[in-house]
Amino acid sequence: MAGLVEHRQLFIGGQWTDPLGEDVIDVVSPHTEEVVGRVPHASRADVDRAVAAARRAFDDGPWPRMSLDERIAVVGRIKDAIAVRHEEIARTISTQNGSPYAWSVLAQALGAMMVWEAAITVARDFPYEERRSGVLGPILVRREPAGVVAAVVPWNVPQFTAAAKLAPALLAGCTAVLKPAPETPLDAYLLAEIARDAGLPEGVLSILPAGRETGEYLVGHPGVDKVSFTGSVAAGKRVMEVASRHLTRVTLELGGKSAAVILPDADLDAAVAGIVPAAWMNNGQACVAQTRILAPRSRYDEFAEAFTAAASALVVGDPLDPATQVGPLVAERQRRRSLDYIRTGQEEGAKLLTGGGRPPALERGWYVEPTLFGDVRNGMRVAREEIFGPVICLLPYDDEAEALAIADDSEYGLSGSVWTADTERGIDFARRVRTGTFNVNTFSLDMLGPFGGYKNSGLGREFGPEGYAAYLEHKMIHLPAGHGAEEE
Repeated sequence: MAGLVEHRQLFIGGQWTDPLGEDVIDVVSPHTEEVVGRVPHASRADVDRAVAAARRAFDDGPWPRMSLDERIAVVGRIKDAIAVRHEEIARTISTQNGSPYAWSVLAQALGAMMVWEAAITVARDFPYEERRSGVLGPILVRREPAGVVAAVVPWNVPQFTAAAKLAPALLAGCTAVLKPAPETPLDAYLLAEIARDAGLPEGVLSILPAGRETGEYLVGHPGVDKVSFTGSVAAGKRVMEVASRHLTRVTLELGGKSAAVILPDADLDAAVAGIVPAAWMNNGQACVAQTRILAPRSRYDEFAEAFTAAASALVVGDPLDPATQVGPLVAERQRRRSLDYIRTGQEEGAKLLTGGGRPPALERGWYVEPTLFGDVRNGMRVAREEIFGPVICLLPYDDEAEALAIADDSEYGLSGSVWTADTERGIDFARRVRTGTFNVNTFSLDMLGPFGGYKNSGLGREFGPEGYAAYLEHKMIHLPAGHGAEEE
């Protein structure tokens, strides 16, 4: 990206359309603090148009009535175009939200492509109809598209989360209205171009950049059948409240405060090498980040020394520099939030092992040094609240039972990991933790399995057949005798 990127229209029902409001969104680079883009701010009237287009396309249009193979062909073209344009997508996202470019290539762009690809795999193998021998006779169970989907995505991984919602929705035969966050609307315009060129029928997809009020109007719209939201716990609760007015189905992927548990037999080098990128990933702005590192007290000092050295060595700088490992936070408010938590941690008695302020060489931009607190107690605010910045806590524990108790002592339950020389011991530990995703001696997020959270980390699942099913309704058809499962 070079210079100011300006868009004057909205993508409504597959067409570039003049907005009905006059408000605009200025996109500000978190590295330079300068405006790098400008797009229309969608209004309620624009939402009405988009939902109406989606409603017509679902109720009367061809998309839900196409064969699965026909829909896969269109979605496959979207996936292929993302792969072709992945560097452009990565640069755009890094410019908007400060993600390190090397990470954006892998997670923001190619990661999104993998989500589209995995959804196609799931859709091909999914059981849309099955016959059962019921108590009162044979039945046919059908799974049909849910309808009009409102997809609301955050600024930290905009293409990845858009794909997590749009790919299954479109493959299932739904129509959709996507609302990108106001901090990161520019990559959504690239997606609009890709979707238009892929051949989606009229009305199937609209993309409306906007803030919270317009988003609330969208999720509460009576023309919407299903809401899929990724964001904070507070916003998720509000989405659920608003959607409940029309009993609209919701999927919520919310926050996390995940624990990386190092068992006493773990290899130090392997644990540090695996946990550091999972802790400070995307500048600490990731719901699955391993933000609480639990180390055995018997080896606490050596792990504290190793993590301090690794965090101190992380390269901080321009997000478009391929060498950068930690970039700026998305907005000044996020920088202030991280610095406030750092002060709070010190006031609570945590020991600042490294970081804690602005990198000395970077006078501009919303930067915070990779920060590690030691001697953290799990009751401290820095250990309990999601900071969403490069601030990580190191907590000591005495035995495995205490480690499990600390890991579970959280209002969140989204992710986590365990590091041990005994894989079977790690699997046993993973089975006992109340969290939706867990890793043994690795850190990953597989798009063919269910992703979501326990407790305040959300409702429902994304990815895999479990996530795909969220965009389908179930219908039971009673059949006459002689047409049961034994006939198949």
